Amino acid sequence: MWVDTLREAGISATVERQFLSGAAGQLPPDQCLPEIWIVHEEQEAAAHALLTQLQSLPQRRWLCGCGEVVEGGFESCWNCARPMP
Repeated sequence: MWVDTLREAGISATVERQFLSGAAGQLPPDQCLPEIWIVHEEQEAAAHALLTQLQSLPQRRWLCGCGEVVEGGFESCWNCARPMP
């Protein structure tokens, strides 16, 4: 998702080690984690700023008619299944 978002913003990026998790155990686990690589070094600052901004988005919070406070990206109440107003 992060790479797709960067690409939509015009930043060339790839996912490296995407399928290496199956080798964890044979290789150190921290060496098997996926990484996002920025293709053009001059786009690194813009990519970092965009990803930081996306990680800092405020969470929605709304009060359902049943009295339950619903947080996060839920579009219906987890308690009574009413849709978000």
